[in-house]
Amino acid sequence: MARKWWTLLTVCLGMLMLLLDITVVNVALPSVAHDLDASFSDLQWVIDAYALSLAALLLVAGSLGDLLGHRTIFAAGLIVFCVSSLLCGLASSPLFLVLSRAVQGIGGAAMFATSLALIGKEFRGRDRGTALGVWGGTAGAAVAIGPLIGGALTSGLSWRWVFFVNVPVGALTVALLLARVTETGRRAVRPDWPGAACFSGALFALVFGVIRGNPDGWSSTKVVAALALGAALLTAFVAIELMRREPMLDLKLFRTPAIVGASLGSIALAGSLFATFLYISLYLQNILGYSPIQAGLRYLPITLMVLLVAPLTGRLSAFVPVRAMFGGGLVLIAVGLGLMTRVGPSSGWTALLAGFIVAGAGSGLVNPARGSVALGTVPPDQAGVGSGVNNTALQVGIAGGIAALGAIFQSRVHSALADHLAAAGPRLASRAHAIADQTTSASPGQALRTLPPSLREPVAHALRAAFVQGFDRILWIAAAISLTGALISLVLVRDRDFESALNEPGELAGASAATRP
Repeated sequence: MARKWWTLLTVCLGMLMLLLDITVVNVALPSVAHDLDASFSDLQWVIDAYALSLAALLLVAGSLGDLLGHRTIFAAGLIVFCVSSLLCGLASSPLFLVLSRAVQGIGGAAMFATSLALIGKEFRGRDRGTALGVWGGTAGAAVAIGPLIGGALTSGLSWRWVFFVNVPVGALTVALLLARVTETGRRAVRPDWPGAACFSGALFALVFGVIRGNPDGWSSTKVVAALALGAALLTAFVAIELMRREPMLDLKLFRTPAIVGASLGSIALAGSLFATFLYISLYLQNILGYSPIQAGLRYLPITLMVLLVAPLTGRLSAFVPVRAMFGGGLVLIAVGLGLMTRVGPSSGWTALLAGFIVAGAGSGLVNPARGSVALGTVPPDQAGVGSGVNNTALQVGIAGGIAALGAIFQSRVHSALADHLAAAGPRLASRAHAIADQTTSASPGQALRTLPPSLREPVAHALRAAFVQGFDRILWIAAAISLTGALISLVLVRDRDFESALNEPGELAGASAATRP
């Protein structure tokens, strides 16, 4: 087999691990909560720690690849990712797991930022379009089948194998990388460490403030200080990028309306549909009582629709305006999330089915369109920058969406649970707020086990009703986020912003697949 195909295989194996870990963990979280006595905030951080470090370091990892060689940085990222995956699987406390996930995100950023450069070095012309399509198909399949794989590993072995499985796959990938992949050219660039420090610090402080808002109080010194620090660091980041000769993020890119529209659309996609996956998993397992594999199987309608629609969309991109696919896909996601609100306290999982199908089709439309904008609105020699901006926006959306929706969800469940318990009789009325505090700050099963046996059943019924009310609230908010993103993308993603070189059907289709999440 020619060297270029070995390169493609190696990169795709790395991306398979990296992108699976964005969604594969969601189905395992209830088991993590039970095993490690993790609180609701801990579960949010298990997802957000990975997304934050990935988002914060994507652009600087690309710069290091230019400076030191993309194979070198990909290999370093792969080793860090595998070692941290092993540590995740060995975690004995929520804090250890969260810290290991943050390190895992650092390795993931190095791999994500350099993967397209390794492919771009080996492939030209029609073969490049084919390679980008395979890369994008691998990425799309990894995210789509993540819940099913996570459920199978968690039910069949343990949640720890969601992480352990990366070690042998990673070892094989390292061996292929060293034996079959050659180094890319290097150019003298200086990594933007001050910008990276301010950007990562701002994201962490803002997400920390939002996640701790309900437990500590929104007016508490800790929360106010975190949000203020986040805003200050974000301002400093913008100032640094404007002053640097070689910034981590060239803010001039945002003079192109399509890039602004695609970035905000990516944040809307991640902050709506992707951010709700955590709460869907909690609903399926904690409320409906499904095992991890049973929950993973119930994600199949979304998975199948993404896998069916995305390849068709890649081919349609040569004939249908990108703004129509981008905006139309986000509208479908909004409709799908709205349909999911039909869930009631006595509903089965099929109440989610119509929403899963419609939202999955919408995701299949949006993802290729994101790729088209990322690679089609910048000069060819800046394709990595365009892709990096787009993927950074996606990770910011996941982290911010989980934190914001989680704060709203937790507040609504707490309020509704206290009301249901207060109305359930004198035994519970006097303890309503104390039980609500305990139940919404920890996993439901853990909280129920601490109650007297006579109170567990009425509290469980009240919790189910309260959970559904909180779930309904965040689904409507997520639908509004997606609809807002649709309007923005329809207005800002303009055909005239695309580089003519990428308007050829084969190139555009390949680019469409290239950054499918």
